[in-house]
Amino acid sequence: MTTKSLHLQDLNQVRIGYVPYSDSLDRPGDRRRFAYYASKRGIRFEIADPSRDYDLVVLSARADISVWSRNSKAKLVYDLIDSYLAIPRTDLKGRLRGILKFLVRQSRYLQLDYWKALGGMCERADAVVCSTEEQRQDILKFCSNVHIVLDAHMGVTRTVKTDYRAKEPFRLVWEGLPQTLGSLQMIRPVLDKLRSKCPIEMHIVTDRDYFRYLGQYGKASSLEMAKRILPDVRFHEWSEADCAEIICSCDLAVIPLSLEDPFAAGKPENKLLLFWRMGMPVVTSASPAYKRAMHAAGMNYAANSEADWLNFLERLIGDDAERREAGSLGKTYIEKAFSEESLLARWDAVFASVGFCSFPRDLAAS
Repeated sequence: MTTKSLHLQDLNQVRIGYVPYSDSLDRPGDRRRFAYYASKRGIRFEIADPSRDYDLVVLSARADISVWSRNSKAKLVYDLIDSYLAIPRTDLKGRLRGILKFLVRQSRYLQLDYWKALGGMCERADAVVCSTEEQRQDILKFCSNVHIVLDAHMGVTRTVKTDYRAKEPFRLVWEGLPQTLGSLQMIRPVLDKLRSKCPIEMHIVTDRDYFRYLGQYGKASSLEMAKRILPDVRFHEWSEADCAEIICSCDLAVIPLSLEDPFAAGKPENKLLLFWRMGMPVVTSASPAYKRAMHAAGMNYAANSEADWLNFLERLIGDDAERREAGSLGKTYIEKAFSEESLLARWDAVFASVGFCSFPRDLAAS
């Protein structure tokens, strides 16, 4: 430990504000990121109010950056986990995002160029947290202190798969936020071909309802959306209490996403690691993050094309031993590379980089 680190302030001796995804702290971005870290490290914080003074503020992606980018007093840690900076300037939703956020009062001040606003927020931040190397490279143009931290899924993975004998019919499973259900449309032709050869069930684990626009408008049914994509689905409402049990009762998990969409293709490997922590075999689209994770775990079920999807699914559907090996390799990898303590240590490093420490007793002993 360096001399410089001996002067870090104890996080429990300063006033910390957090801008969450929801004030109840029940959204995945809260449960699996800073709020989880704070709970495990015993760090006290309050829901941040821009009118109050803080020593440190942690901003989720739901924070009003038109306000917080103007804050000149607190140390700011910006947890920007999605690839907004990678969205092309020609994208219509991207061009309208700043205007719409202002109109629905998600932003106090109008920001016509939302890409510029994001860059400005990163410039103001004392540290930015992201979730892939590609995101990190984009953010480094604005902030030199960038950290990659993935989600903590320990509260979800209460069951681990041990029985790899195929069910009849064979059970595929997809888990995620309802807003990303549309990705299943990509493998609909593949599933149709597979069903002509063997009986298949598609199980979906997600929230019952969702909002189509800006997280608060256009309430819709996830089940109805799923049925429009796949005519015969088994729907399960997401619950932390039984999510893992439902997933592990299935035979094989799938994570399709559009490789042509920079935002989708820029997603981190969080969902893959969640499945692997349960010992689930998984087939994914070949995004950069998923390909890296597959390679690191010693396997390749990352599909670049419809033909790849068909090949991987046919192989795994027909071979209990191959599914067991895929699940075991994934679980071994995540236990080695993404233990709970290693994830907490990454957050420790974030706060140490801006002058704070969660372990004053260790500093005193060093």
